[in-house]
Amino acid sequence: MPSSDQGVNLDHYLLVPRTLIFLVKGDHVLLLKGGPEKRLWSGLYNGLGGHVERGEDIISAAYRELIEETGFEVKDLWLCGLITIDTGEEIGVGIFVLRGDIPASGSDYFESLPSSPEGSLEWVPINQLYSLPLVEDLPVLLPRVLGANPGDQPFSAHYLYDASDRLMIVFRDQ
Repeated sequence: MPSSDQGVNLDHYLLVPRTLIFLVKGDHVLLLKGGPEKRLWSGLYNGLGGHVERGEDIISAAYRELIEETGFEVKDLWLCGLITIDTGEEIGVGIFVLRGDIPASGSDYFESLPSSPEGSLEWVPINQLYSLPLVEDLPVLLPRVLGANPGDQPFSAHYLYDASDRLMIVFRDQ
């Protein structure tokens, strides 16, 4: 099939693809605390990830982002969720949420956490997550991610903004 048969039409709703990655090790989750110079999410905790580059598939982009932000080479990331974000513009955002589970024993490699202009990495105890300044959607999103198991159907969510620019999150099963 030629590329012209793909039906790309700029009149259709378009999504910018991104990845969002959460590594879990025992009762801890790896989060990135946004650096003080970041334009977005400075001082807030978020997962890892970023944009999908041209020529990449989603999973390869997630592994690349993970290596760029942590230096870690995790072998078993799995898709646990899909999010569409309606920005109110012609182009929205599509987020592929992935999770990786790190064995609690024999994983000393994951103890040395690099920092970067993006921010600092922290293994956060799951029971302390909600006492931290999290990115706005994480209090709702993390229970879905942490409750997911390999082989489960990925959750699906739609983010949109109301008239006062407040984020609203709707999960498909709600």
